[in-house]
Amino acid sequence: QVQLVESGGGLVQPGGSLRLSCAVSGSFVSIYTMGWYRQAPGKQRELVAAITSGGSTNYAASVKVRFTISRDNAKNTMYLQMNSLKPEDTAVYYCNAVREDLRRYDYWGQGTQVTVSS
Repeated sequence: QVQLVESGGGLVQPGGSLRLSCAVSGSFVSIYTMGWYRQAPGKQRELVAAITSGGSTNYAASVKVRFTISRDNAKNTMYLQMNSLKPEDTAVYYCNAVREDLRRYDYWGQGTQVTVSS
């Protein structure tokens, strides 16, 4: 059974930094396209950043330059380094793993709260 567990959220002041982690068990982080999504109150869940099994990355325009997604295959963990945080980054952040062969495999973590406030 594949499980994704996020950690690293919390309260930070504007301009501060946080690093989120997503630990994968039951499979290998390297074979999935891994992504970070976020959902703010009253808004739809949106893609923040993603990294493919080949290492290609893409980012939402609102976080480009400020956020960096990465993956450590040895630790079976994905990360999101968030710098220069803004109040509008406040949301629950979710980890996602997806791949397709004969069927689609799609897994989600439980989410971690990030609050940016002074």
